[in-house]
Amino acid sequence: MRTKIVKLTRGAAAIAATIVALAACTSNPVADEKIAVAKASVQRAEGSGAPEYAPVELATARDELARAEKKNADRDLQPATMLAERANIDAELAEATAQQQRSHKAAMEFDMSMHTLQQETTRSSPAVQ
Repeated sequence: MRTKIVKLTRGAAAIAATIVALAACTSNPVADEKIAVAKASVQRAEGSGAPEYAPVELATARDELARAEKKNADRDLQPATMLAERANIDAELAEATAQQQRSHKAAMEFDMSMHTLQQETTRSSPAVQ
């Protein structure tokens, strides 16, 4: 009877150890999701002109994303999640900064063309007497 209890206890311990090992091997869906969101944000920022208009913000986002992926691979999940969130925020900032810079550039070009048009209009119209 005692042998059965010892075998049962050992079997339960082995099952518990296997469950713990499998749980440690599974990925963290929260960190994985945050990293995926950050990756998408970095890609959007890259496509929005951030490499030209917001290189510092974009570089920060890329660095934080790389660090988040490293922490996630090392199973350091809380820092991985936090770094992914920061990467997402910095990528969104890079995208917004690029959008603002492009809008500013377009407004300046429009103002210059309006000024040129006014000069042409003044030059080509006859003097009023």
